[in-house]
Amino acid sequence: MCGIFTAVNSSHESVNLAPILSVINSRGPDDIGCLNWELDKVEYFPHATSLSGELVQGHVRLAVIDLTDGGKQPMVSPCGRYSICYNGEVYNYIEIRNDLVAEGIDFNSASDTEVIMQAIIAWGEKAISRFRGMFSLVFYDSVKRELLVSRDHFGIKPLYYARAGNSFFLASEVSQLLLCRGVSKSHDPQMIYEYLISGAGDHTNSTMYREIRQFPAGHYARFSIDDLSGFVAQPYWELDIRNRSADLFSEAVVKVRQLFLESINLHMRSDVKVGAALSGGIDSSAIVCAMRHLYPQQEINTFSFIAENETISEEKWVDIVNEHVRAKSHKIRASEKELLMDLNDLIDTQGEPFGSTSIYAQYRVFKEAKRAGVTVMLDGQGADEMLAGYIFYQGSHVAGLLRKGKIVTALKFFRACVKNTSSTFRYLFQITLSELLPDNLVQKIKPLFLANKRVSWLSEAWISDESLNSDMVFERIADYQNPLKAHLKSTLTELGLPNLLRYEDRDSMRWSIESRVPFLYVELVEYLYSLPDEYLLSNQGVSKHVFREAMRGIVPDAILDRKDKIGFATPERDWLLNIDSWVDSKFVQAEDLPFFNVPELKKEWRKIVSGSVPFDFRCWRWLNLISWASKKHD
Repeated sequence: MCGIFTAVNSSHESVNLAPILSVINSRGPDDIGCLNWELDKVEYFPHATSLSGELVQGHVRLAVIDLTDGGKQPMVSPCGRYSICYNGEVYNYIEIRNDLVAEGIDFNSASDTEVIMQAIIAWGEKAISRFRGMFSLVFYDSVKRELLVSRDHFGIKPLYYARAGNSFFLASEVSQLLLCRGVSKSHDPQMIYEYLISGAGDHTNSTMYREIRQFPAGHYARFSIDDLSGFVAQPYWELDIRNRSADLFSEAVVKVRQLFLESINLHMRSDVKVGAALSGGIDSSAIVCAMRHLYPQQEINTFSFIAENETISEEKWVDIVNEHVRAKSHKIRASEKELLMDLNDLIDTQGEPFGSTSIYAQYRVFKEAKRAGVTVMLDGQGADEMLAGYIFYQGSHVAGLLRKGKIVTALKFFRACVKNTSSTFRYLFQITLSELLPDNLVQKIKPLFLANKRVSWLSEAWISDESLNSDMVFERIADYQNPLKAHLKSTLTELGLPNLLRYEDRDSMRWSIESRVPFLYVELVEYLYSLPDEYLLSNQGVSKHVFREAMRGIVPDAILDRKDKIGFATPERDWLLNIDSWVDSKFVQAEDLPFFNVPELKKEWRKIVSGSVPFDFRCWRWLNLISWASKKHD
């Protein structure tokens, strides 16, 4: 796990790598390396310096696999023709290495980096689809003068890029690109608007900065450093929701169990200590219990955020799992005062505004893991987007049943969801209707269910001056015959999980922790998406149906039979109401920003404080954006 940087430097201007690598030092505190390419000649530097070659690469390393110098980066091939600058872990590197050895290729280290480099040399971009893990990489062929850029299937590891004149930059974090000569620091007003209204972020390749983009997940680009117009991302993998498995439910249970344990086993590969984030929910509990199932004698460290508010505390569930696996438990508690103390660092860590204070809970969990000497953590991100874990998927399933003519089954499922889950009749009816009606009609009836997006606390002058699309529609992947799978895929690839993966990457790397997400295993994802909908959502409204049954005997039944869902929740309302004076200070800062109608913002807050309007996450979005934007304007 590392941080990377590459500059295509056609103008041969000096690129000062010291600040560019320093700003991501926590991503790789164990080592540093730089390359300066000029034609087919390369020079390596074991420290950050100013370089002016036509291609400049920098790397900071967190040593996890092969802790020796054999894993140093950027890595140059023995022949001197190729280099790789890579961030992440490819867990099946041993199997790939064995295939390469069978083809007569020799290795000089035990690192996965060398395996990835040799695989690309041998197989070209076709190698990428064979990698199982999380990665962003930049591979250079000095003879062809070509770069190969790629990002993992799900976008677990970040990769950003920007152009400035004749220069082109690739980096692990936005903060690096903001230090590059010629890259504008101006904000993207449309992205800011969409964040304020809906909390959306990472739902496109755009960022909060006009000139900085994300490289898309599951894509690669091969292009000449002499012709940047050739930089075009192409998919190497896409999830096909129309694949169908004929397996019986009992067979699917066995297959899901086998694939999940296979993934956990691969994700346990490490030369440093491995622990797990444990919320007490089904997903994180399954990971921890699978670790014990596979490794009966291994020490297991779990890290859990415990909310002081009893209504959202999961401590009793955490205790059940820890006792079941005999784990060494680390419990983290936090207050609003601690949040204020850490807020500036948290904003710097994330780089862009984030959705709620649950990100702070995650930040504190990784901080405690660092203190405990655990370098690798397993986490449950992605399970809900594969197993229909959120209640809004229920409406998609009802729509699918109705379209198939299964009216009685649909009505029974609808009633079961209202009775057995947190769904209300109105909410479930709304989601179902939005799935059944044509898009143009859905937009016309939305005002019957949703608040007007033209809120009073946003500046109308700003919206007008920036020509913002205030009626933006986040179009989900549509499939008339497969509404549930289409909804799942949308949240997996566009509207949901990309946000969560960004939060997780930044929070973990702030503390030099490699966070791994074993649910995002290609074979497991593809198989789950091929199963009948009722394997994911039972006729009784139970989510994650096939997975719950697959984990019987591994995870305690008390956990598997849970019907509620909390996660790393924080008492956000209590925190903010208890720091009312700090909130007022943020409104003073907002006077210098163009986004807000501050008098209306204050009125809205007073309504929330008095209880005349309900509290929701928009409050945090105001305060987070004000803190972030004010900081960037300093």
